Amino acid sequence: MPSPPTRGTALRQQLAELRGPDVPAKPLDARALAALAANPGCQRRALLDGAGVDKATLAQSLGSPGSFGQSQFAFMRGNAFEARVKADGGAELLRLAHARLGGGPDPVPGESSVPDLAAVGPEGRAARTSLALREATPAGGWTLLDHPMLALDVAGTPAFLEPDAVVIHPDGTWTVVEIKSFPMIDGSADASKVGAAARQSAVYALALERVAARMEPAPRVRHHVLLVCPKDFSNLPAASAIDVRKQLSVTRRQLARLTRIEDIAAALPPGTTFDVNGPAEALTAAVESVPATYAPECLAACELAFHCRERSREEGAVTSLGRAVRGELGGLTTVEGVLSAAHGVTGDPRDPAVAALRRAAALRAEALAGVGALGGPAGGAEC
Repeated sequence: MPSPPTRGTALRQQLAELRGPDVPAKPLDARALAALAANPGCQRRALLDGAGVDKATLAQSLGSPGSFGQSQFAFMRGNAFEARVKADGGAELLRLAHARLGGGPDPVPGESSVPDLAAVGPEGRAARTSLALREATPAGGWTLLDHPMLALDVAGTPAFLEPDAVVIHPDGTWTVVEIKSFPMIDGSADASKVGAAARQSAVYALALERVAARMEPAPRVRHHVLLVCPKDFSNLPAASAIDVRKQLSVTRRQLARLTRIEDIAAALPPGTTFDVNGPAEALTAAVESVPATYAPECLAACELAFHCRERSREEGAVTSLGRAVRGELGGLTTVEGVLSAAHGVTGDPRDPAVAALRRAAALRAEALAGVGALGGPAGGAEC
Protein backbone atom coordinates (compact mmCIF):
# COMPACT_ATOMS: atom_id res chain seq x y z
CA MET A 1 0.00 0.00 0.00
CA PRO A 2 1.60 3.33 -1.04
CA SER A 3 2.29 5.84 1.68
CA PRO A 4 0.17 9.01 1.63
CA PRO A 5 1.81 12.10 0.13
CA THR A 6 3.53 14.46 2.50
CA ARG A 7 2.31 18.01 2.96
CA GLY A 8 5.09 19.41 0.78
CA THR A 9 4.51 16.83 -1.97
CA ALA A 10 0.76 17.50 -1.96
CA LEU A 11 1.36 21.26 -2.26
CA ARG A 12 3.79 20.83 -5.17
CA GLN A 13 1.25 18.60 -6.92
CA GLN A 14 -1.51 21.16 -6.37
CA LEU A 15 0.66 23.99 -7.71
CA ALA A 16 1.54 21.89 -10.76
CA GLU A 17 -2.17 21.36 -11.41
CA LEU A 18 -2.75 25.12 -11.17
CA ARG A 19 -0.08 25.75 -13.84
CA GLY A 20 -1.65 23.22 -16.17
CA PRO A 21 -0.52 19.82 -17.46
CA ASP A 22 3.05 19.65 -18.77
CA VAL A 23 3.66 23.35 -18.11
CA PRO A 24 7.13 23.89 -16.57
CA ALA A 25 7.38 26.14 -13.52
CA LYS A 26 8.84 29.60 -14.01
CA PRO A 27 11.57 30.11 -11.37
CA LEU A 28 10.92 32.75 -8.74
CA ASP A 29 13.85 35.17 -8.91
CA ALA A 30 15.03 37.96 -6.61
CA ARG A 31 13.46 40.68 -8.76
CA ALA A 32 10.04 39.02 -8.41
CA LEU A 33 10.57 38.47 -4.68
CA ALA A 34 11.48 42.12 -4.16
CA ALA A 35 8.29 43.15 -5.97
CA LEU A 36 6.29 40.62 -3.97
CA ALA A 37 7.73 41.93 -0.70
CA ALA A 38 6.77 45.47 -1.73
CA ASN A 39 3.12 44.39 -2.08
CA PRO A 40 2.61 41.52 0.41
CA GLY A 41 -1.17 41.95 0.45
CA CYS A 42 -1.54 40.75 -3.16
CA GLN A 43 -2.59 37.11 -2.87
CA ARG A 44 -2.87 36.85 -6.66
CA ARG A 45 0.82 37.54 -7.22
CA ALA A 46 1.84 35.38 -4.27
CA LEU A 47 -0.05 32.37 -5.62
CA LEU A 48 0.96 32.80 -9.26
CA ASP A 49 4.63 33.29 -8.37
CA GLY A 50 4.54 30.42 -5.89
CA ALA A 51 3.00 28.13 -8.51
CA GLY A 52 5.57 29.16 -11.09
CA VAL A 53 2.98 30.57 -13.51
CA ASP A 54 4.46 32.63 -16.37
CA LYS A 55 2.61 35.90 -15.74
CA ALA A 56 3.76 37.46 -19.02
CA THR A 57 2.13 34.67 -21.03
CA LEU A 58 -0.91 34.79 -18.74
CA ALA A 59 -1.31 38.55 -19.26
CA GLN A 60 -1.05 38.03 -23.03
CA SER A 61 -3.82 35.42 -22.89
CA LEU A 62 -5.99 37.79 -20.85
CA GLY A 63 -5.58 40.50 -23.48
CA SER A 64 -3.61 42.86 -21.21
CA PRO A 65 0.08 42.26 -21.97
CA GLY A 66 2.72 44.05 -19.95
CA SER A 67 5.02 46.56 -21.60
CA PHE A 68 8.20 46.38 -19.55
CA GLY A 69 11.29 44.24 -19.67
CA GLN A 70 14.93 44.33 -20.69
CA SER A 71 15.73 44.69 -24.38
CA GLN A 72 17.85 42.06 -26.10
CA PHE A 73 20.58 44.64 -26.69
CA ALA A 74 20.67 45.60 -23.00
CA PHE A 75 20.72 41.93 -22.04
CA MET A 76 23.71 41.22 -24.30
CA ARG A 77 25.53 44.33 -23.12
CA GLY A 78 24.98 43.32 -19.49
CA ASN A 79 26.31 39.82 -20.08
CA ALA A 80 29.40 41.18 -21.84
CA PHE A 81 30.11 43.60 -18.98
CA GLU A 82 29.64 40.88 -16.36
CA ALA A 83 32.06 38.60 -18.20
CA ARG A 84 34.65 41.38 -18.22
CA VAL A 85 34.23 42.02 -14.50
CA LYS A 86 34.71 38.32 -13.69
CA ALA A 87 37.59 37.69 -16.09
CA ASP A 88 40.89 36.22 -14.85
CA GLY A 89 39.29 34.43 -11.94
CA GLY A 90 37.48 37.56 -10.78
CA ALA A 91 40.72 39.44 -10.07
CA GLU A 92 39.21 42.87 -10.79
CA LEU A 93 36.02 42.07 -8.90
CA LEU A 94 37.95 40.98 -5.81
CA ARG A 95 40.14 44.08 -6.06
CA LEU A 96 37.02 46.26 -6.05
CA ALA A 97 35.57 44.29 -3.11
CA HIS A 98 38.76 44.85 -1.10
CA ALA A 99 38.93 48.54 -2.05
CA ARG A 100 35.34 49.24 -1.02
CA LEU A 101 34.80 46.79 1.85
CA GLY A 102 38.17 45.52 3.09
CA GLY A 103 37.96 42.27 4.98
CA GLY A 104 41.57 41.13 4.74
CA PRO A 105 44.85 41.62 2.84
CA ASP A 106 44.97 42.60 -0.82
CA PRO A 107 43.83 39.77 -3.10
CA VAL A 108 46.69 38.34 -5.16
CA PRO A 109 45.78 37.52 -8.77
CA GLY A 110 45.84 33.79 -9.36
CA GLU A 111 45.74 32.89 -5.66
CA SER A 112 42.01 33.36 -5.07
CA SER A 113 39.59 30.45 -5.17
CA VAL A 114 36.69 30.12 -7.62
CA PRO A 115 34.92 26.84 -6.73
CA ASP A 116 33.00 24.84 -9.30
CA LEU A 117 29.32 25.08 -8.36
CA ALA A 118 27.94 22.83 -11.09
CA ALA A 119 25.32 20.30 -9.97
CA VAL A 120 22.09 18.73 -11.18
CA GLY A 121 18.98 20.85 -10.69
CA PRO A 122 18.46 23.90 -8.45
CA GLU A 123 18.38 21.77 -5.28
CA GLY A 124 21.73 20.24 -6.18
CA ARG A 125 23.25 23.63 -7.00
CA ALA A 126 21.96 25.10 -3.73
CA ALA A 127 23.53 22.21 -1.80
CA ARG A 128 26.81 22.65 -3.69
CA THR A 129 26.80 26.38 -2.93
CA SER A 130 26.20 25.70 0.76
CA LEU A 131 29.13 23.27 0.80
CA ALA A 132 31.38 25.80 -0.96
CA LEU A 133 30.49 28.45 1.62
CA ARG A 134 31.28 26.05 4.47
CA GLU A 135 34.65 25.15 2.97
CA ALA A 136 35.71 28.67 2.01
CA THR A 137 34.73 30.54 5.19
CA PRO A 138 37.44 29.14 7.50
CA ALA A 139 40.10 29.00 4.75
CA GLY A 140 41.27 32.56 5.37
CA GLY A 141 41.58 33.57 1.71
CA TRP A 142 39.61 35.35 -0.98
CA THR A 143 36.92 33.22 -2.63
CA LEU A 144 34.54 34.14 -5.44
CA LEU A 145 31.33 32.20 -5.94
CA ASP A 146 30.23 32.82 -9.54
CA HIS A 147 26.43 32.58 -9.87
CA PRO A 148 25.79 30.57 -6.69
CA MET A 149 22.33 29.13 -6.01
CA LEU A 150 20.52 30.05 -2.80
CA ALA A 151 17.24 28.67 -1.46
CA LEU A 152 14.67 30.76 0.40
CA ASP A 153 11.30 29.66 1.75
CA VAL A 154 8.57 32.05 0.59
CA ALA A 155 5.10 31.58 2.07
CA GLY A 156 5.62 27.84 2.33
CA THR A 157 7.16 27.19 -1.08
CA PRO A 158 10.90 27.18 -1.92
CA ALA A 159 12.42 29.83 -4.18
CA PHE A 160 15.84 29.35 -5.75
CA LEU A 161 17.82 32.54 -6.23
CA GLU A 162 20.96 33.17 -8.29
CA PRO A 163 22.96 36.30 -7.42
CA ASP A 164 25.65 37.49 -9.81
CA ALA A 165 28.33 36.61 -7.28
CA VAL A 166 29.14 36.19 -3.60
CA VAL A 167 32.55 37.08 -2.18
CA ILE A 168 33.99 35.34 0.89
CA HIS A 169 36.55 37.63 2.52
CA PRO A 170 39.64 36.34 4.36
CA ASP A 171 38.02 37.41 7.65
CA GLY A 172 35.17 34.94 6.99
CA THR A 173 32.47 37.49 6.13
CA TRP A 174 30.23 37.20 3.07
CA THR A 175 29.27 39.91 0.57
CA VAL A 176 26.58 39.90 -2.11
CA VAL A 177 27.76 41.29 -5.47
CA GLU A 178 25.28 42.84 -7.90
CA ILE A 179 26.56 43.65 -11.41
CA LYS A 180 24.51 46.10 -13.47
CA SER A 181 25.00 47.60 -16.92
CA PHE A 182 23.73 51.12 -16.10
CA PRO A 183 26.60 53.64 -15.78
CA MET A 184 28.12 55.06 -12.63
CA ILE A 185 28.95 58.65 -13.56
CA ASP A 186 31.35 60.59 -11.31
CA GLY A 187 30.96 57.91 -8.66
CA SER A 188 27.16 57.85 -8.53
CA ALA A 189 24.37 56.17 -10.51
CA ASP A 190 20.68 56.78 -11.11
CA ALA A 191 19.00 56.72 -7.71
CA SER A 192 15.94 54.75 -8.82
CA LYS A 193 18.08 52.06 -10.44
CA VAL A 194 20.34 51.84 -7.40
CA GLY A 195 17.26 51.51 -5.19
CA ALA A 196 15.94 48.65 -7.31
CA ALA A 197 19.34 46.94 -7.17
CA ALA A 198 19.42 47.39 -3.39
CA ARG A 199 16.00 45.76 -2.97
CA GLN A 200 17.03 42.87 -5.18
CA SER A 201 20.34 42.45 -3.32
CA ALA A 202 18.52 42.44 0.01
CA VAL A 203 16.67 39.30 -1.08
CA TYR A 204 20.01 37.61 -1.80
CA ALA A 205 21.42 38.76 1.55
CA LEU A 206 18.37 37.35 3.33
CA ALA A 207 18.86 33.98 1.62
CA LEU A 208 22.56 34.04 2.58
CA GLU A 209 21.58 34.69 6.20
CA ARG A 210 19.50 31.51 6.15
CA VAL A 211 22.55 29.54 4.98
CA ALA A 212 24.78 31.17 7.61
CA ALA A 213 22.27 30.39 10.38
CA ARG A 214 22.80 26.67 9.76
CA MET A 215 26.55 26.96 10.39
CA GLU A 216 28.37 26.96 13.72
CA PRO A 217 29.64 29.54 14.35
CA ALA A 218 27.41 31.51 11.99
CA PRO A 219 29.43 33.70 9.58
CA ARG A 220 28.49 37.36 9.23
CA VAL A 221 26.67 38.42 6.08
CA ARG A 222 27.75 42.00 5.39
CA HIS A 223 24.90 44.52 5.21
CA HIS A 224 26.80 46.42 2.52
CA VAL A 225 26.48 44.87 -0.94
CA LEU A 226 28.96 45.57 -3.72
CA LEU A 227 27.29 47.26 -6.70
CA VAL A 228 29.47 47.08 -9.83
CA CYS A 229 28.64 49.25 -12.87
CA PRO A 230 30.43 50.64 -15.92
CA LYS A 231 32.51 53.71 -15.08
CA ASP A 232 31.20 56.86 -16.75
CA PHE A 233 30.65 56.02 -20.44
CA SER A 234 33.33 53.34 -20.70
CA ASN A 235 33.22 49.57 -20.22
CA LEU A 236 35.59 49.74 -17.25
CA PRO A 237 34.10 48.56 -13.93
CA ALA A 238 33.49 50.85 -10.98
CA ALA A 239 32.03 49.82 -7.64
CA SER A 240 30.14 51.25 -4.70
CA ALA A 241 29.21 49.78 -1.33
CA ILE A 242 25.43 50.05 -0.83
CA ASP A 243 23.96 49.76 2.66
CA VAL A 244 20.89 47.51 2.41
CA ARG A 245 19.96 47.28 6.09
CA LYS A 246 16.70 49.15 5.52
CA GLN A 247 15.77 47.06 2.47
CA LEU A 248 16.75 43.88 4.30
CA SER A 249 14.54 44.74 7.26
CA VAL A 250 11.58 45.60 5.03
CA THR A 251 12.00 42.45 2.92
CA ARG A 252 12.26 40.22 5.98
CA ARG A 253 9.13 41.75 7.51
CA GLN A 254 7.07 41.76 4.33
CA LEU A 255 7.89 38.19 3.35
CA ALA A 256 6.92 37.08 6.85
CA ARG A 257 3.51 38.73 6.33
CA LEU A 258 2.71 36.79 3.18
CA THR A 259 -0.23 34.43 3.47
CA ARG A 260 0.99 30.88 3.04
CA ILE A 261 0.54 29.59 -0.48
CA GLU A 262 -1.40 26.51 0.61
CA ASP A 263 -3.94 28.70 2.44
CA ILE A 264 -4.57 30.75 -0.72
CA ALA A 265 -4.78 27.64 -2.89
CA ALA A 266 -7.20 25.95 -0.48
CA ALA A 267 -9.70 28.80 -0.91
CA LEU A 268 -9.88 28.41 -4.71
CA PRO A 269 -12.94 26.85 -6.39
CA PRO A 270 -12.46 23.18 -7.33
CA GLY A 271 -10.86 22.68 -10.74
CA THR A 272 -9.23 26.13 -10.89
CA THR A 273 -6.36 26.26 -13.35
CA PHE A 274 -4.21 29.01 -14.88
CA ASP A 275 -3.42 26.97 -17.97
CA VAL A 276 -3.15 29.53 -20.79
CA ASN A 277 -4.17 26.86 -23.30
CA GLY A 278 -7.67 26.68 -21.83
CA PRO A 279 -10.74 28.78 -22.70
CA ALA A 280 -10.30 32.54 -22.20
CA GLU A 281 -13.45 32.82 -20.07
CA ALA A 282 -12.28 30.08 -17.71
CA LEU A 283 -8.82 31.63 -17.47
CA THR A 284 -10.25 35.05 -16.63
CA ALA A 285 -12.52 33.52 -13.98
CA ALA A 286 -9.56 31.65 -12.46
CA VAL A 287 -7.48 34.83 -12.20
CA GLU A 288 -10.39 36.82 -10.75
CA SER A 289 -10.98 34.12 -8.11
CA VAL A 290 -7.74 35.16 -6.37
CA PRO A 291 -7.86 38.54 -4.56
CA ALA A 292 -5.45 41.18 -5.87
CA THR A 293 -4.17 44.40 -4.33
CA TYR A 294 -3.40 46.78 -7.17
CA ALA A 295 -1.32 49.95 -6.80
CA PRO A 296 0.25 52.17 -9.49
CA GLU A 297 3.68 50.86 -8.46
CA CYS A 298 2.65 47.48 -9.90
CA LEU A 299 3.03 48.90 -13.42
CA ALA A 300 6.81 48.76 -13.03
CA ALA A 301 6.97 45.38 -11.33
CA CYS A 302 4.20 42.99 -12.42
CA GLU A 303 3.19 41.59 -15.80
CA LEU A 304 -0.48 41.51 -14.75
CA ALA A 305 -0.54 45.19 -13.78
CA PHE A 306 -2.64 46.37 -16.75
CA HIS A 307 -5.24 43.67 -16.18
CA CYS A 308 -5.47 44.44 -12.45
CA ARG A 309 -5.58 48.20 -13.09
CA GLU A 310 -8.53 47.79 -15.43
CA ARG A 311 -10.43 45.72 -12.86
CA SER A 312 -9.54 48.16 -10.08
CA ARG A 313 -10.91 51.07 -12.10
CA GLU A 314 -14.08 49.15 -12.94
CA GLU A 315 -14.64 48.55 -9.23
CA GLY A 316 -13.83 52.18 -8.38
CA ALA A 317 -11.19 51.09 -5.87
CA VAL A 318 -9.18 53.93 -4.36
CA THR A 319 -6.05 51.77 -4.46
CA SER A 320 -5.80 52.69 -8.15
CA LEU A 321 -4.97 56.23 -6.97
CA GLY A 322 -1.93 55.06 -4.99
CA ARG A 323 -1.10 53.68 -1.56
CA ALA A 324 -0.59 57.16 -0.07
CA VAL A 325 -4.11 58.22 -1.04
CA ARG A 326 -5.51 54.90 0.17
CA GLY A 327 -3.83 55.37 3.53
CA GLU A 328 -5.30 58.87 3.97
CA LEU A 329 -8.86 57.72 3.27
CA GLY A 330 -9.14 55.26 6.14
CA GLY A 331 -12.24 53.08 5.79
CA LEU A 332 -13.32 54.62 2.48
CA THR A 333 -12.36 52.06 -0.16
CA THR A 334 -14.20 53.21 -3.30
CA VAL A 335 -14.20 56.44 -5.30
CA GLU A 336 -18.01 56.50 -5.11
CA GLY A 337 -17.85 56.27 -1.33
CA VAL A 338 -15.27 59.08 -1.19
CA LEU A 339 -17.45 61.42 -3.31
CA SER A 340 -20.53 60.53 -1.30
CA ALA A 341 -18.74 61.32 1.96
CA ALA A 342 -17.34 64.58 0.55
CA HIS A 343 -20.84 65.75 -0.42
CA GLY A 344 -22.28 64.91 2.99
CA VAL A 345 -24.50 62.06 1.79
CA THR A 346 -22.76 59.32 3.75
CA GLY A 347 -20.01 59.03 6.32
CA ASP A 348 -19.52 59.88 9.97
CA PRO A 349 -18.55 63.55 10.34
CA ARG A 350 -16.40 62.57 13.32
CA ASP A 351 -14.23 60.46 11.03
CA PRO A 352 -11.07 62.54 10.29
CA ALA A 353 -11.02 61.37 6.66
CA VAL A 354 -14.68 62.33 6.14
CA ALA A 355 -14.16 65.70 7.84
CA ALA A 356 -11.13 66.45 5.65
CA LEU A 357 -13.03 65.51 2.48
CA ARG A 358 -15.93 67.80 3.41
CA ARG A 359 -13.57 70.70 4.13
CA ALA A 360 -11.91 70.15 0.77
CA ALA A 361 -15.28 70.03 -0.99
CA ALA A 362 -16.37 73.27 0.72
CA LEU A 363 -13.12 75.03 -0.26
CA ARG A 364 -13.52 73.85 -3.85
CA ALA A 365 -17.10 75.15 -3.95
CA GLU A 366 -15.97 78.53 -2.59
CA ALA A 367 -13.15 78.74 -5.14
CA LEU A 368 -15.49 77.94 -8.04
CA ALA A 369 -18.05 80.43 -6.77
CA GLY A 370 -15.34 83.10 -6.66
CA VAL A 371 -14.29 82.35 -10.22
CA GLY A 372 -17.92 82.60 -11.34
CA ALA A 373 -18.37 85.95 -9.62
CA LEU A 374 -15.35 87.33 -11.52
CA GLY A 375 -16.89 86.39 -14.85
CA GLY A 376 -14.80 83.27 -15.45
CA PRO A 377 -15.92 80.06 -17.04
CA ALA A 378 -17.97 79.08 -13.97
CA GLY A 379 -20.13 82.19 -14.47
CA GLY A 380 -20.77 81.41 -18.10
CA ALA A 381 -19.06 84.60 -19.41
CA GLU A 382 -17.55 84.54 -22.89
CA CYS A 383 -13.79 84.60 -23.27
